[in-house]
Amino acid sequence: MLEAYATWLERDVLAATGPEAATFLQGQLSQDVLALRDGDSAWSWVLGPTGKVDALVRVIRVSYEEWVLDTDSGWGDSVLARLNRFKLRTKVSLSALPWKVLGLRYGVAEIGSPGEAIEVTAQWPRLLRGVDRLGSNPSVPDGWVVVPPEDYEARRVAAGLPKMGAELTEKTIPAETGLVELTVSFTKGCYTGQELVARIDSRGGNVPRRLRGLVLPGPVAVGTDLVASAPDGRVVGVVTSAARGADGGWVGLAYVRRGVDPPLIVRAGDDGPEVEVRELAS
Repeated sequence: MLEAYATWLERDVLAATGPEAATFLQGQLSQDVLALRDGDSAWSWVLGPTGKVDALVRVIRVSYEEWVLDTDSGWGDSVLARLNRFKLRTKVSLSALPWKVLGLRYGVAEIGSPGEAIEVTAQWPRLLRGVDRLGSNPSVPDGWVVVPPEDYEARRVAAGLPKMGAELTEKTIPAETGLVELTVSFTKGCYTGQELVARIDSRGGNVPRRLRGLVLPGPVAVGTDLVASAPDGRVVGVVTSAARGADGGWVGLAYVRRGVDPPLIVRAGDDGPEVEVRELAS
């Protein structure tokens, strides 16, 4: 594995500005954004009124009246439309930014100054530590290896980072992803979609399925059922992502039914190869 690498993250970037931007986001995001200081960032859900996922976003406080949000590529317009639906007469301006996002993952490497880009800590516990730089043209530090998107995809999958359109859809409940601790404040005031999140938490976080990691013997198509061993033979999950790492090994993600606890071996389809199901590391 590389000790240090850069990668262009496929992200859409949005801006929220104005005298009521902070209070507006406080009512729309699951995180306590008012607790952030200038330069801080946090992962958060944008939820629908029923508590299902509209998007997973990162929110960055530039100042009290200036905020930046980023989400998976292709989902910026839907996040913008969703936030605008709830804006009403609030004094906040929402817009898309033509920015890029550069991820720098490192051990002990020097990363230098971000220049005019915004730099935030990459707050994902199972990825090599690092920072992300957001701006119109963030530069790759001299001498750094740039990892192509397909290689970074394997790192994303191995780290258990869910992706919009794959692990995250309009049917997803936040507690299924294992990200509630990272993305939700239970001490802030009300926000859109709060009721379902709070109710599940009060009942011990029990949900019908949970996101799990997979060790695959080779390529397995997204959407493939995971089938328990005989004599049970029931479908216990479905593959949501699969990727080949730089070492040639295949990894995946899947939602697996409650009561089917890893580690265990299942099959990819009725007559497919064996697949190891693992709990995502903390």
